[in-house]
Amino acid sequence: MNHKATPVPDVSETGGGQEIRWPLRHLTLAGLHWPRAGADASAPAPVVMVHGWLDNARTFARLAPELAGTRDVFAIDMAGHGHSDHRPAGQSYLLVDYVADLAELLASHFDEPVDLVSHSLGGTVSLLCAAAFPERVRRLVMIDSLGPITRPPEQVLGQLRSALIKREQGSSPGPLYPSQQQAARVRAGGLSPLSQQAAEELVPRNLVAVDGGYRWRTDPRLRHPSSMQFDEQQVLAMLAEVNTPALLLVAERGLLPARPEMTRRLEAIRSLRQVSVPGGHHCHLDGEIAPVSQHIKEFLDDDSQN
Repeated sequence: MNHKATPVPDVSETGGGQEIRWPLRHLTLAGLHWPRAGADASAPAPVVMVHGWLDNARTFARLAPELAGTRDVFAIDMAGHGHSDHRPAGQSYLLVDYVADLAELLASHFDEPVDLVSHSLGGTVSLLCAAAFPERVRRLVMIDSLGPITRPPEQVLGQLRSALIKREQGSSPGPLYPSQQQAARVRAGGLSPLSQQAAEELVPRNLVAVDGGYRWRTDPRLRHPSSMQFDEQQVLAMLAEVNTPALLLVAERGLLPARPEMTRRLEAIRSLRQVSVPGGHHCHLDGEIAPVSQHIKEFLDDDSQN
């Protein structure tokens, strides 16, 4: 066995994937598992998929079955998202804590290096994890993601002040939706727009039924400003330490083409392969995903990079 996860047989969702749990030292992460066929001891490395901000494991509901077959495929809910635990009171959601969660998950629940397939915030978390713990990551795939948002040093104090003020103020429970479909319509028109079909695939895992309808299950603290952010020089220095073979999929209508720091970041990673794919930021979930899945499968199966 090359992974250790706890099945949750009494929880089921449409769209495939078996519900599982990974206990960590301070919280439990939830996720979905698409098992490989057979029990071949020489099976390829397992794939662990890491979603973006305010999404959940079901962002990979279409891509994961395309990658499964001869390999185990897992998709996690990061802390505060989906069915995973929220962080305790008094804590926030720092980027480095997500990296710590992923590093602990790989060390404690997998017996061998894994292939990370990640999107947006999950791409940043996976990138930093691969840089800090290269022995735990065999291949790295980032979908429309290439490192964290940065802030110049002169803005650090103002950012800290904003974050701490919001922490003092706290958060409201959020809106009440009469149906999951209505919540999906709101999400479809969000910062990174989705089709209604894609939103209805993604949103239910982030909702909880309450009297009168549905509220977001996701921790409202996820929307708070971050109290700590790297500057660009720090990020470039970390990217230069990435030795894991990496694939970057840039969505033609995604977020990366407009980022001015892209050129220097692309040059910083020595073992990076870059490809362009059609679609928007959620090109792995929304619309025609065949180009995304094909590039990823070819990259993961390319033994010349070992």
